Amino acid sequence: MFEISSVKKVLPNISEAEIKALNTKYKPLSATERIQQLYKDFDISEVMLTSSFAATSAFLLKLFSEVNKKQEVFFIDTGYHFEDTLRYKEELTKRYGLNVSSISALKEEHEFTSKDKTWTKNPDFCCSINKVKPLDVIKNKYKVWVSGLMEWQSDHRATLDIFELRGEILKFYPLLDISKDKRDAYIKEHDLPFHPLVAKGYHSIGCKHCTVPGEDRNGRWNNNPKTECGLHL
Repeated sequence: MFEISSVKKVLPNISEAEIKALNTKYKPLSATERIQQLYKDFDISEVMLTSSFAATSAFLLKLFSEVNKKQEVFFIDTGYHFEDTLRYKEELTKRYGLNVSSISALKEEHEFTSKDKTWTKNPDFCCSINKVKPLDVIKNKYKVWVSGLMEWQSDHRATLDIFELRGEILKFYPLLDISKDKRDAYIKEHDLPFHPLVAKGYHSIGCKHCTVPGEDRNGRWNNNPKTECGLHL
């Protein structure tokens, strides 16, 4: 019989069978139960939680705050966030007593993208410098990376499982199979605060240079086939 403890010993060389067993175990659980189970199967020191503090980030963050307030939440500060995003981050941090840490690109690398306006020429490279690389610096300290991706958000996300091995870290998506209607119902029932730009027609919110109003993720990287920043690929 598969034992979760063996995952800790074999990561990052976890087998497909072991990942399948994790998915089978977690699939019937609710989002809250999945998060509770995570801390039975892994130590908090092995868990990395990231949040963009965008659109409806309050959903996942409230669930984690109810299960484990000690969990560190990493916010990737690209230097290009809307002021509304930074205020929303502060609001959620105070409301739910979150343990938030900000990480960012090397100063000279970020300044290069600013002077070069890299987002207009090569948005993948801009995201790599300001999002992917800062997280790569700390990612190897953890075994599990938690993210609030949901399968209805994009074609790529529809292909994911609750647990997936990505490079040398195990990705965990506790909200993956929650429908948009169920998410919105939970938000309404618990009176969760939306990002202030949602009221202005923004439904997926990233850096101000690359975000316009639009349904779901259609407002990201407008007029560009790009749909992911690269963090979750």
